[in-house]
Amino acid sequence: MNFLGHVVRFIVSAIVLMIVGFLVPQFSVGNFWSALLLALVIALIGWIVEAIFGKKVTPFGRGIVGFLTSAVVIWLAQFVVGQVSVTVLGALLAALVIGIVDLFIPIGNPFRAANNNRS
Repeated sequence: MNFLGHVVRFIVSAIVLMIVGFLVPQFSVGNFWSALLLALVIALIGWIVEAIFGKKVTPFGRGIVGFLTSAVVIWLAQFVVGQVSVTVLGALLAALVIGIVDLFIPIGNPFRAANNNRS
């Protein structure tokens, strides 16, 4: 994927995070720039988790482990990004809503796309 594709993916991710902030009561994102930074931080933490534990434990993985990892990544990202407030229940609900949205509008795994371009 080219640079423009990555930019579009992060913009779409930020918009999804803004929608989740509107839908989930214990998850709030201050503005679009906070949501964009949150999308970048979530991707970075997800990349670190994938590097340490492998693909089955990543936020992009499927199943209960991937879901719980997504919630933990969302909860941890609030400490890096300002204007973001998430409770543990909010992180679980946000991971659920993001998973459902990803079912209909797949954002994809930026790291899998990068690995596909290398081959």
